[in-house]
Amino acid sequence: MRAGVRDASACAASVEKARLSSLQLVVLPNAAGLVLGAVTPLAFAPLYLLPAFLLGFGGLFLLLERTRSVRGAFLLGWLFGLGNFAVGLGWITKAFAVDAESFGALALPSLAALSAGLALFPALSLAAARWVAGPRRGMRLLVALAICWTAGEWLRGTILTGFPWNLAGHVWGFADAPLQLAAFIGIHGLGLATILLAALPSFALSVRRVWPMGIAAACLALLWAGGAARLVVPLPPDLPDVRLRLVQPDVAQSLKWESSERARILADLLALSRVPGASGAEPTHLLWPETAVPYLIAEEAAVRAALSDVVPPDGALVTGGVRRSLDATGQPSMRNSVLVLDGAARILSAYDKIRLVPFGEYVPFRAWLPGVPKLTDGAVDFSPGTDPAPLPVPGLPAAMTLICYEAIFPRGGGGTARDAGWILTLTNDAWFGRSWGPHQHALAARIRAVELGLPMVRVANGGISFVADAYGRVRRSLALGTRGVLDAALPAALPGKTLYARLGDWPLLAVLFAGLTGLAANRRESEPHDA
Repeated sequence: MRAGVRDASACAASVEKARLSSLQLVVLPNAAGLVLGAVTPLAFAPLYLLPAFLLGFGGLFLLLERTRSVRGAFLLGWLFGLGNFAVGLGWITKAFAVDAESFGALALPSLAALSAGLALFPALSLAAARWVAGPRRGMRLLVALAICWTAGEWLRGTILTGFPWNLAGHVWGFADAPLQLAAFIGIHGLGLATILLAALPSFALSVRRVWPMGIAAACLALLWAGGAARLVVPLPPDLPDVRLRLVQPDVAQSLKWESSERARILADLLALSRVPGASGAEPTHLLWPETAVPYLIAEEAAVRAALSDVVPPDGALVTGGVRRSLDATGQPSMRNSVLVLDGAARILSAYDKIRLVPFGEYVPFRAWLPGVPKLTDGAVDFSPGTDPAPLPVPGLPAAMTLICYEAIFPRGGGGTARDAGWILTLTNDAWFGRSWGPHQHALAARIRAVELGLPMVRVANGGISFVADAYGRVRRSLALGTRGVLDAALPAALPGKTLYARLGDWPLLAVLFAGLTGLAANRRESEPHDA
């Protein structure tokens, strides 16, 4: 009898020990991964709390070392990504509040679904890193993590419509110097260096050595010093006899397409355009934001006449607007456009947005999603443009034109930089209020100037509007949530193309491929385990 009791007690103790072991090996590390992922976005705009990035990716590396299988690494990566995107993209819920009666209930489910889907990229990155590193830990796993994470971010910005938001390299947005590396290897190359720097301190703790900290400090100093040295080189002088006026009307998204508000919105745009210049110099060109004019400009002669009254002599008005046309089947087609008008009320040139926002400007797979509405006004989907050529503007170099979402893509997601002398991006971030979203969007756009060596002029409905030079340094800006105008010169482009403008991501992809191939060729098969 006593033996039976002892056996039962021993069995219970064994079960309890197994339960605690499972808790320690599986539940707690994965819970920690979720928390670390949620902390990491604090390092992005507008907070730029870099210790959060060190904690996030340093902790992720230590947790990855403890995984015993590819499946365990996949789960860890998915939970880290889930926390990362749920916090970092929380601002998208603001868009559903614009028409809360119709879409408010979808805000949190949409954020959860988007975060869960995007988290597959970190999951695949960690699973790949665990596989190519084999059973090894230490430096081999560190290199595998950096390579696979960078490859995952590149794929996230490429597959389907792509969504390269809050990339690792964006944590440097608070300073101009470290961003300069993007002129040579792009934002993804900068991200690769950033992941290595962030994980090296944790690697030092793992191997109980000081030298990785020295390497991290030396690389950080080199990154900063190299960028600072590039910024010392003077740019060519600003374009002569050019005075841009950026108009930021700060129209609430809930009012933008109300028929009762259209005349008032247009009158306000005209009034802001007529404000006397602060320095006495009148503007030569007026720049209005995305879909600034709430009319179909091409179909409204009276509206064009009103616009022509404010066009500077021998200059132009560049504005966002909606154009209507017929597609190949004769069905109505709406396009999100940039229009250039002269003082005779003529539309001289136009650019139609090429990369559209899913569920915002069109419903993807509409044949399989009947009845699913888009967030923007109107039942008709927008149609993408087809011509990425630079936009001709009288009195200015041709402009690489990007509308809103297009500016987050490396090298630009719509227009081409070939033969362009500057980047013009028109946007409307009023959907997202005073959240983190507009700050993150503005930074992503500014990095295009660094990558391509072209000055950028960004005109936003409610901010952030700015003029940046070809090194990505902001010359002048209008803050988020302000109404006003910004008068500024147009900086010159760099004399030659940057290395990244010439080669794009191909050198980085070659490095990633070579690194993955080398790691995979030398990996040692581990015994199968469950994590």
